[in-house]
Amino acid sequence: MITWDISPDIISLGPVTIRWYGLLFAGSFIVGLKIMSDIFKKESRSEKDLNDLVWYMIIGTVVGARLGHCLFYNPEYYFSNPIEILKIYRGGLASHGAAIGILLAIYLFVKRHPKFGFLWIMDRVVITVALAGFMIRMGNLFNSEIIGKATDVPWAFTFLLVDNVPRHPAQLYEAIACIIIFVILYALYQKKFETLKEGYIFGLFLIGIFGFRFFVEFFKENQSGFEENMMLNMGQILSIPLVIAGVFLLFRTSNSSFQKKN
Repeated sequence: MITWDISPDIISLGPVTIRWYGLLFAGSFIVGLKIMSDIFKKESRSEKDLNDLVWYMIIGTVVGARLGHCLFYNPEYYFSNPIEILKIYRGGLASHGAAIGILLAIYLFVKRHPKFGFLWIMDRVVITVALAGFMIRMGNLFNSEIIGKATDVPWAFTFLLVDNVPRHPAQLYEAIACIIIFVILYALYQKKFETLKEGYIFGLFLIGIFGFRFFVEFFKENQSGFEENMMLNMGQILSIPLVIAGVFLLFRTSNSSFQKKN
């Protein structure tokens, strides 16, 4: 079994502390921007449009993830203390909230840039989102948060910042799933972007990421007390409609003549 006692802090410079989570979160946008820049160049799209898209993505991700955490997992507390919603530095981001925020951000981007199709953007953006998922879950690992249930499997982690109980490294499970999904989606795009129907990569992403999220929740500790008496926890409930949307997109692309816009 593995003893995990890594500090979440990298270095402190006076009042400023650089943490692994923040570094990985910021890094996900930097690497994602490089990937999207290569995609836009490959398809002769404007760099200015990409710069606009990045800002929509950043705002949609951060606002959506924060509001998702507040509304999905602890609404009573945050409704009673609304100023706490702004204190992102204390932690509390939800991937399902980020997904909703990104969808809304891309919708607004397309409204202002009608030359882009919503599914065209989503098919490319989700490639970077899968990679970001890997980096963020690694940040969760460094923070010793989103821990798994107690277990005696040989690869169990003992998070000393939490307790002395061997647990499933649920963050690592999700990180591995995300990097595998990223590799599959990026390779698929590189080989077939000219012929794939719009929505296909997006659909695969939804099924892969949130299908695995539904499964891995069985190995994770619940994030809020109200989930204890629920047959499915909040993460699983929120994953179901996203998986269904992914199945719909794949069904739509395989049963229509709707082709990718050039």
